[in-house]
Amino acid sequence: MATVDECRQALRDLADRLDRHADVSNKIDLDRTLACRITDLETAFHGRIAGGRLLDLTDGDDPKAKIALVTSSDDLVALVHGQLDVTKAVAARRISIKASPFDLLKLRKLL
Repeated sequence: MATVDECRQALRDLADRLDRHADVSNKIDLDRTLACRITDLETAFHGRIAGGRLLDLTDGDDPKAKIALVTSSDDLVALVHGQLDVTKAVAARRISIKASPFDLLKLRKLL
């Protein structure tokens, strides 16, 4: 099981990767709040996706977030580091993404 610090770092790594590719991603019209809930650690993080970037990442849940990612700590780390395919993980119910269908299509372009 990954630790809270490893999950926090994985999300920072994701934010850095999105930031490096923001030139391409900036064309994606998506400005939404995001919550990442880690089931096995009973913790959460939240931030905002805007202009292809993950911004304002901080500890704690945002129950009103427009996009919610629910997963285990190990699956979050594997997903961010490219060891777990998001489509296969959703199909296998290892991760759950709660968002509008239009937001899901836009998110797919970012991942």
